[in-house]
Amino acid sequence: MKTSTNLTSFSNPVSVTVLLVLLAVSAGLYLLKIIGVPVLAAFIIISLLIASSIKIADQWEKAVVLRMGRFNGLRGPGIFLIIPIIDQVTSYIDQRVRVTEFRAEQTLTKDTVPVNVDAVVYWTVWDVEKAALEVQEYVKAIAFIAQTDLRDIIGKHELADLLQERDKIAEDLQKTLDANTNPWGITCQTVGIRDIIIPQALADAMSKQAQAERERKARVILGTAETEIAEKFAQASLQYRDNPIALQLRGMNMLFEGLKEKGSMIIVPAAALESMNLGAIGGLASLAKTSELK
Repeated sequence: MKTSTNLTSFSNPVSVTVLLVLLAVSAGLYLLKIIGVPVLAAFIIISLLIASSIKIADQWEKAVVLRMGRFNGLRGPGIFLIIPIIDQVTSYIDQRVRVTEFRAEQTLTKDTVPVNVDAVVYWTVWDVEKAALEVQEYVKAIAFIAQTDLRDIIGKHELADLLQERDKIAEDLQKTLDANTNPWGITCQTVGIRDIIIPQALADAMSKQAQAERERKARVILGTAETEIAEKFAQASLQYRDNPIALQLRGMNMLFEGLKEKGSMIIVPAAALESMNLGAIGGLASLAKTSELK
């Protein structure tokens, strides 16, 4: 029973931790007696310095190293060593393509229309040394300069141009941003305009205008069709005026087509029957229809 109780107490995590601490303290005291306090202190300091000299940069990073406050070079990716106290790693620069969102709120266009524009810019650091030495916080700088350039471009274009030529405006904005960020060792690869928001009252007015424009075009097309039909009828009338037989044949064809429909009835003026001899023709057509039914 005593043996079981001892094993249970040693299996407790707290008891194990206390035991390890006691062993470490005992080992430290024993080592201190052997080598002395100065040697142990020097050993600890040397170990800390060696540990602080080992640095690691990820695959997509470059480490900026300063020696006595001056730029010494770039390190990484992977493991690298620096001189403790003398060297200092100030930053790790990410060289992957990154995206920054920016917007221009309540910005007036060239025709004084307030708009809200949301956009994104894809950029990357191509010169780590310039990005580290030429600008303090390049991420914030890109966001601010992108917003400023977007406002400038909106002010130079009318609302219709913003809505219809997004690709061209985005391309112009990308060129402007690239020209401003290149001295920092940063290139802006692509700019995309995600959304253009206009006031609701203006949107309703533009919708009504577009609907009215569609109705106008429909009326113009209908009038053009009527004009073309009238011209064709005028040309046909010239042919029928000098050729009464053709007019009579046309009338016969129209009457025949009408009587072919089942249950159809055609009312023809008496004058037309006499002038075009449609009475006999109508009888023949009716007789033909009756024979078909039989």
